[in-house]
Amino acid sequence: MSAAHGGFVGIRACVFDAYGTLLDFNSAAAGAADTLKDRASRLSELWRSKQLQYTWLRALMGAHAPFWQVTGEALDHALAALDIDDPALRERLMAAYLQLATFPEVLNTLRQLQGAGMKTAILTNGSPEMIERACRHAGLDVLLDAVLSAQDAGIYKPHPDVYQLAVDHLEVPAGQIAYVSSNAWDAAAAAHFGFRVAWCNRYRQPPEHLPGRPEAQIERLDALLPLLGLSAVGADA
Repeated sequence: MSAAHGGFVGIRACVFDAYGTLLDFNSAAAGAADTLKDRASRLSELWRSKQLQYTWLRALMGAHAPFWQVTGEALDHALAALDIDDPALRERLMAAYLQLATFPEVLNTLRQLQGAGMKTAILTNGSPEMIERACRHAGLDVLLDAVLSAQDAGIYKPHPDVYQLAVDHLEVPAGQIAYVSSNAWDAAAAAHFGFRVAWCNRYRQPPEHLPGRPEAQIERLDALLPLLGLSAVGADA
C-alpha cells in the first residue's frame, strides 16, 4: 500500500485523528512509571484497548457517554486487571491524559501544512473539553482550523456521522479531504466514507480486513507532506 510523491491531488483540507496519531496516549502511563514500574506498558495497552472497545460497545448498546467518562471506565478496568488499587494513581493518570505528549514530527508538519494554506482539523472521539485542553497543552490549538468531537454526532467512530462532521464544518467534499489516522480500523472506515486516507502506521500493525482501503501507508506524520506535493522542511526535536 503506497502512494507516489504528490499522489494526493486536489486536497483542500487535512483532517487528523488525535490519540495515537498526533498525541501519544502511551505518554500518560509512561509518566507514571515511577509508580507503575514494569507495569506501565501493560497498563497503557489495556487502557487503550478497553477504551476503544467501550466506544464500540456503547454505540451498539445505544448507551453513548462522553469520552472522558469512557476513558475513566477503561482505566478502572485496566487497573483492576493488574490488581492495582491506588486512587491517587488513577487521578494522576487521568490528569496526564489532558497533557499528552505529541509525536516529535507533529508540530512541524502542521506548521508546514498551515504555511501551505491547507485547512487542518482534528476529528476525534475525545469529548470537547478533554481534547481542547490536550491541544492547548501541546500547542496544537494554534495550528488547527477546527477541533471536531464525535460527541457532536452522539456516536463514536467508525460511524459515518462522525466523519460527516468534518465535511460539514470545513465545507470541503470528502474526496478533497486527506484523512490521517494511526488506527487501522479508523483508516479503513474513513476510506469507506470517501476520504483520501493515509494510514499512519506508527505501531506496525497488520491491515484490517474491512470495507475501505487507505491509499497510502506512512510511518510518520511528516511523510504526508510529499503525498500532497509539499517538501518537508526542518524537523521537531
